[in-house]
Amino acid sequence: MGTSEKIEEALLESRLTDAARLSEERCFAHFVGFLDERQALVAEKCMKKQGFKNYMLWGGYDGSERVVFGAFPDFIDPDPEEYPVIPVTVQYRTCDVLTHRDFLGALMAEGIKRETIGDILVGEGRCVMFVREEIAEYLLSGIQKIGRVGVRLSRGYEGSLPEGRKFSEFSSVIASARLDCAVAAALGTSREKASGYISAGLVMLNHEEVMSCSAEVKDGDKLSVRGKGRFLLDQVGPPTKKGRLKLSGRKYI
Repeated sequence: MGTSEKIEEALLESRLTDAARLSEERCFAHFVGFLDERQALVAEKCMKKQGFKNYMLWGGYDGSERVVFGAFPDFIDPDPEEYPVIPVTVQYRTCDVLTHRDFLGALMAEGIKRETIGDILVGEGRCVMFVREEIAEYLLSGIQKIGRVGVRLSRGYEGSLPEGRKFSEFSSVIASARLDCAVAAALGTSREKASGYISAGLVMLNHEEVMSCSAEVKDGDKLSVRGKGRFLLDQVGPPTKKGRLKLSGRKYI
């Protein structure tokens, strides 16, 4: 982890600690984020270290990637209804193709801070964005185009959520459940190159930097290789007749 990342993590821990303290002192919930998956892991570790248990991570729907940290006073159970998270539906012509990057880029161009934006789930002719309450009205009244595409925004959403993130599947047979084997399979490269990425600190396993090539991977683990992509390991195993392991997973597109 670089110096700037360490500073950012320390600042986040300070904000999280303040939120927990203020929730107890002022007797109402305090919120931090949206947080990405790595930051959410930092939040869980920070609260464990502080011995603070009355918190919740929520992004607007079950399975959210980006979440808001909420610290609650001990006489209030954490409740999603209390979170300052608003779903906003964006509708546009189905013949117009928009991507996650198009939406995020348009919002950033408006000067909107990343931490006020949660998951952006893009479908055909419809996108559902989860945003902080304080920017919802601005978006509803101020956003009329994403790039060159005309859009119409409304609060909330109807029916099921768009699938959002898309993946490409991969599968391989690996020698063992070692990190270097999994990285090589995910990238379609040699174990030697995979070991180089790991030794250089470019690989994260479940959002934590791991520099041991022999670290074990298991079903459901998440990998990221800087500059190469992010991956989900769906299944590690079962063994083949020759004692090797079948590996299947998906790469974020």
